Amino acid sequence: MTHGRTRFVIGFLVLPVLLYLVYVISPYAQAFYIAMTNWRGVNANPRFVGLENFRRLLDDTIFWRAVTHNLLLLVLLPLGTIAIALFFAYLLNAGGGGRGVGGVRGSGFYRVVFFFPQVLAVAIIAVLFQQVFRPDRGGMINGPLTALGLEPIGFLSNPDIALWSVLGVLIWQAVGFYVVLFSAGMASIPQELYEAAQIDGAGRIPMFFRVTLPLLWDTVQVGWIYLGIAALDVFAVVWVMTAEQGGPDSSTTVIAAEIYRNAFDYFKFGYASAMGVVLFFFTIGFAALAMRLSRRERIEF
Repeated sequence: MTHGRTRFVIGFLVLPVLLYLVYVISPYAQAFYIAMTNWRGVNANPRFVGLENFRRLLDDTIFWRAVTHNLLLLVLLPLGTIAIALFFAYLLNAGGGGRGVGGVRGSGFYRVVFFFPQVLAVAIIAVLFQQVFRPDRGGMINGPLTALGLEPIGFLSNPDIALWSVLGVLIWQAVGFYVVLFSAGMASIPQELYEAAQIDGAGRIPMFFRVTLPLLWDTVQVGWIYLGIAALDVFAVVWVMTAEQGGPDSSTTVIAAEIYRNAFDYFKFGYASAMGVVLFFFTIGFAALAMRLSRRERIEF
């Protein structure tokens, strides 16, 4: 049974590893090299400038403003999305009335409704909310306010609230997926644990923190990492929905938007690649740190 096993395994791994090296590792290596050149996308032999692009980043105020916005989203997007998703998932699975622990009536229908934003492309969602946030009578929010004689709210034109508007759209778009994900995790928790907690006199809220959340922790950890990566890589909503693709006055710009702008508007591919390298290490560092800090002993049932 073990004769020739090593050659058998290697034979199956050669092609996948080769494809991974060519289509994943090779582009990363090229990006790292381009980040140390002054390539503008047209010259065949870019000049090697070493760490000059990274030194320029230290003095780039727009870039650091984008980093600040990404870090803010990194904290608030996972926190807001997971909190809302856990709340709705718990209602769908344990919020029903009567004796025992069961979901609300029609929970399957509600899961479909919550999941609906996931079937829409992110760019379409950005266009939809661009219309929702319109500052005139055609806006879904400002229309009724204007009809009541109130001042319209500049969701995307006011630098003080534009980023919060983007955050709201990102949470709205993401929360449905995690409602379904957490609902699936909660459905796998044995009902006997809830019944035992009820016999001990625990209410719905104590049961959530003492039974549901500990047993769902691995799923929450994965969701937190995915949402953190999404917060660092957010691009489409900012680019499509906001004024000046990150405005007004760079109040909503993010690293991915500055990478695109420097590469395809200013043709500074070397400088844009340096931003991409920084974003790469931000993402890898966040994932490693999140897994380290949220690690805990696995609970078996």
